[in-house]
Amino acid sequence: MRILKVAALLAILTPAAHGGKDVSYDPLVVPDGAKAAVHDLEVRDAGRDREIPVRVYLPAGKGSHPVVLFSHGLGGSRENNAYVARHWAQRGYAVVAMQHAGSDEHVWRGVPAAQRRDAMKRAASGESFTARAGDVKAVLDQLTRWNGDGGHLLHGRLDLEKVGMSGHSFGAVTTQAVSGQSFGKFGPRFTDERIDAALAFSPSPPGRGDPQAAFGKVSTPWMLMTGTRDTSLVVQRTTPEKRRHVYTHLPDGDKYELVLHNAEHMAFSDRTLRGGEHRNPNHHKVIRALSTAFWDAHLRGDPAAKGWLRGDGPRGLMEEKDLWRLK
Repeated sequence: MRILKVAALLAILTPAAHGGKDVSYDPLVVPDGAKAAVHDLEVRDAGRDREIPVRVYLPAGKGSHPVVLFSHGLGGSRENNAYVARHWAQRGYAVVAMQHAGSDEHVWRGVPAAQRRDAMKRAASGESFTARAGDVKAVLDQLTRWNGDGGHLLHGRLDLEKVGMSGHSFGAVTTQAVSGQSFGKFGPRFTDERIDAALAFSPSPPGRGDPQAAFGKVSTPWMLMTGTRDTSLVVQRTTPEKRRHVYTHLPDGDKYELVLHNAEHMAFSDRTLRGGEHRNPNHHKVIRALSTAFWDAHLRGDPAAKGWLRGDGPRGLMEEKDLWRLK
């Protein structure tokens, strides 16, 4: 009888009992003792006479790690989205959060409250957008130099053959631009071929032109996350419905979309929600899990992670009215 009970337990726990799928994969699990050191560094882009502050979340121990870049939203800083950056680092990714001069927190700090909205609108410019795209290239170039510099703390710690790009709001626009979005007759002019996968929190359709032309030829794996109340604080035409146009016009092949019910714009950050609204703790939990599985699947090539994404894993964490689709 005891032997039968043990056999039954093993049958439940083994992948074969679930159609051959590995049910042990869990993107929320952090290995025992996993820690991430935080280093604030400065990237100097001499060609543009521009400083780019970065915050590096570096996994403990030795060896090289896949790299994930993060671009903050309008009025933000390299300190934003630490809740997810730290989790990615504890899961073995070197996370590099950039700060973009001209569209960072200095846009509104010290400005009278009545004038902050106008200041933010001015910062959401084509000039800022172009500067941000240039920052991504400059940071990747500098990371390559640091990785090869025997005297630098990042020496040999970065696997730059596996690079992910992520960002929130204006950072999502930046992410889209450098990972495959086309811009009319200019094509994918900002795309950096070193980027292997991209994750956009609060994505945006193009301000002008056809979304199909903008997104129809994106070949890089993309994951998009938005909410049913994800309106723009600055650009009024960016509605929750329009954010979903990005996924609609992406081609098939490793494309994913999460829509969190009742999630507003700041639900994807760690900044205060509008009006002091209480945060739904499950939102950050789902974000950490799906984003980690995405990196594991498309930077590490982990089949268990991809199976989890395409199986019942995401739904097991979401609330009833959350939406999830993939192609």
